[in-house]
Amino acid sequence: MKKSLSTMLALSALVVCLMLPGLASAESFKIAIMQDEAGAAAKFKPLLDYLTKKGIEASFVATKDYPAAAQMFAAGQVDAMFSGSGIAGTMIIKELATPVARPVGKDGISTYWAVVIAPKGGARFTGKADYFNGKKVITTGLASAGEFFFRSLPGAATSTATVLKAGSHGMALGALDKGQADFAIVKNRVWDKNKDKYPNLTQIGADKGENPDGTLIVSKKADQKVVSKVTAALLAVKDDASADATAVKDSLDIQGYVKTTEKDFAHTLPLLKSAGVTKAFNFAF
Repeated sequence: MKKSLSTMLALSALVVCLMLPGLASAESFKIAIMQDEAGAAAKFKPLLDYLTKKGIEASFVATKDYPAAAQMFAAGQVDAMFSGSGIAGTMIIKELATPVARPVGKDGISTYWAVVIAPKGGARFTGKADYFNGKKVITTGLASAGEFFFRSLPGAATSTATVLKAGSHGMALGALDKGQADFAIVKNRVWDKNKDKYPNLTQIGADKGENPDGTLIVSKKADQKVVSKVTAALLAVKDDASADATAVKDSLDIQGYVKTTEKDFAHTLPLLKSAGVTKAFNFAF
């Protein structure tokens, strides 16, 4: 069954409002979570229950896409965000946020990289933007494994490629398969998970470095006592054998959360800077 546009937009990003018991909503601590799949909110329900047990109350509020969530964070409308490395790295470069934790999958994976996908039969990707000249390239906007990767390539500023924006990596693959673009740049994890659905597509290239996935970044203006409480709760999930913690790990398919710092963005930050991200970057090209 096809998802309606309104459903996809409603699920494309969720803002989780975490409030210390007894505080008014005006003093709440808000965290944005990017989502683009039906049922994503339900997957996070056990995490919200877990945070409640730790003395943190939670609820959801929707925003439509990566740029909107980024603008919301920059404007101070949220205090923290679970995000892909493109937005996280941009917030670090803009000196608006610092990373604190990221999820580790049950397979032990907590990073990803960009892959270039094309219809079978094409030439291998050269690593330069002129490879795409005169063609349509579909990417997820403001993603390290999407738009940022393309714009970081040598020659991107003078490329004659048409860059199309998809709402998610999965949508980019679907559009490529339908012939709406000539190439797609997406997360390797999304490609690996879905490639059997697209027998006419193949990987022709990849980034050479990895990016941290789903990192919680916190505003430098956020209440550090609240930040510490939320961070401690997340880091406790991994070794917590309680039923509540187990429900979190099973629902999100993770081992837990691991401490994350700017050092984990050693590949991401130079990529973003090569793409043109500066402290003055306004989330649009």
